[in-house]
Amino acid sequence: MSRKYKFREKDGAYFISFATVFWIDVFTRIEYFNIIISSLDYCRKNKGMVIFGYCIMPSHIHLIFRSDDGKPSELIRDFKGFTSRKLLKAIQENNQESRKEWMLWMFKKAGRRNSNVKEYQFWQQNNQPIEIWSLKVFEQKLNYIHQNPVESGFVIEPWEWKYSSARNYGDDFDEVLKIDVNL
Repeated sequence: MSRKYKFREKDGAYFISFATVFWIDVFTRIEYFNIIISSLDYCRKNKGMVIFGYCIMPSHIHLIFRSDDGKPSELIRDFKGFTSRKLLKAIQENNQESRKEWMLWMFKKAGRRNSNVKEYQFWQQNNQPIEIWSLKVFEQKLNYIHQNPVESGFVIEPWEWKYSSARNYGDDFDEVLKIDVNL
């Protein structure tokens, strides 16, 4: 049985999550968060990604999005490919990264387990997209995304997590990434 989940409705909105291999807590430094934010912003402005909600956690990302071009699978593939190369380079070049050797060893170990990877594997391959087919499902997934840092014990209120669209949906908070729908 294939573990590859499909984006069935090409023009639909989807909730997806993707994690680093072995759930490595990579997103603990501002420069790594910024790579993800700038990549999402680029996809929004240049690749037809419509972002409804997001949250970047230490080891994974949650996203509610739609592809204006009707190519959600390709959009996520390109995003993950670009960010993996950019993040691996940032880790390799960061002299302040105390976990550099260990992280690169783990990424290489994951890459050896995957015949599709030449050297390092940064992201887990599965995305498990869930189609947003109603307002109720949208609200449920958006609430899940925004509550993730609260449930993890990082913050008391969702809008306190800097790298979340909860700030976009609140009043008078500085947004880190512009989103396309603000209910």
